[in-house]
Amino acid sequence: MKYFLNQISREWKFLLAQKYIVVLLLCTLLTSGFAVFSGLQEVKQQNTTIERLIEADRLDREQAQTKHANVGSLAYYSFHLTYEPPSDLAFAALGERDIYPWKHRIKMLALEGQIYESDAQNAELAKSGKIDFVFVVSALSPLLIILLFHDLFAHERSNGRFDLLVTAARSTFSLWGIRSLVRFLSVLLCLMIPFWIGAWYSGVGVGISLVVTLLCVVYLAFWMALSLWLGNKGSNAPSIASRLIGFWVVVAFIIPILGDLAIKHQVESPKGGDIVLTLREAVNDAWDIPKRVTMRAFVATHPQWKEHVAVERMFEWKWYYAFQQVGDQKAGRLSRAYQDAAQTKYDYAGYVSWLSPPLLLQRKLTRLANTDAIAAFNYEKGIRQFHSELRAFYYPWLFTSEKFTKEALVDLPVFQPVSQRALKKSSQLIENKVTK
Repeated sequence: MKYFLNQISREWKFLLAQKYIVVLLLCTLLTSGFAVFSGLQEVKQQNTTIERLIEADRLDREQAQTKHANVGSLAYYSFHLTYEPPSDLAFAALGERDIYPWKHRIKMLALEGQIYESDAQNAELAKSGKIDFVFVVSALSPLLIILLFHDLFAHERSNGRFDLLVTAARSTFSLWGIRSLVRFLSVLLCLMIPFWIGAWYSGVGVGISLVVTLLCVVYLAFWMALSLWLGNKGSNAPSIASRLIGFWVVVAFIIPILGDLAIKHQVESPKGGDIVLTLREAVNDAWDIPKRVTMRAFVATHPQWKEHVAVERMFEWKWYYAFQQVGDQKAGRLSRAYQDAAQTKYDYAGYVSWLSPPLLLQRKLTRLANTDAIAAFNYEKGIRQFHSELRAFYYPWLFTSEKFTKEALVDLPVFQPVSQRALKKSSQLIENKVTK
């Protein structure tokens, strides 16, 4: 043990004596720290935005409820905020939150248009992405590993010390193994220390932090093993480095890009604009066709209201909301095709990621952080469920002669984010088990 500690101490001193390595490690620490800091700022900004919108949404809805007594007008002018807050781990892997929307204001009108007309933010800014922790680890850290390990053997060979070092060393591990371990730990610590601080600040659980650390260790170990394997086979350091960097370019950029192009070519998908156009045509046409045609299409999916669909005046709110519902039904086929195509693309991208370690790590970490496409799909499902609850609340007042009173608004559905619903469901399961 004493010999091992002495070797560790010697290799640390040897590493710190090489100024270029110290500079690389400091740059790694600063880059990782910047990525974590910017991720924390982005998450803070999103949470602040949500808090501000929740309050504004409440005041706006209270104002609408004060102004309008008629249930149809009230449903028309009342907006409802839906949102999905960032998870505790989102600071490290922002994922698709800069591409898919994470907030919507919806009301009782046709839903498909409200979903597909919205945009998360400026499309050109979304393309550039953000420098977060997962980007630093997956895309940039392999370059650092290559710089530190590609010439581990070649440098000693070129200086004529290789045979002497091998002969003098007690074992291969005592020389190359300890040297590799020291360099690997130095890189790992420079990358992970900012993450651990950010995880503590954000309240990330110890278990999740350990999983992220393990994934990063395995990923960095892969690049270290590859660098050592190629480095041990050659004596020309520049040639070894160029081969490693070429491999990095292929797996980090070329394979993901070609895979994305192949997936888009293979999977046909309607555009969001097509869905919006179909919906608008259905809603606009409803003003010109006989009301009984609209109500017949409505009753086909809502038979419980078949005794209450007679329209006796030029305009009735139940007819208005019925053709909004029918518009959703007509756009539904395109919408489902769009959702199925998006899911298929995500699944195919998972197969491509097995050929690209950087992409695979990104998918694993964004899934842990609940910031990937799956999280966006679940949020959209939550919007659809909430909109269905709104319709279920208003339809009895719209289609029956029962007089609407403001006291009924106490039962108005309130949107709950997917993460909160999952937490509530888990709490209920635990409570039921304890009760039993």
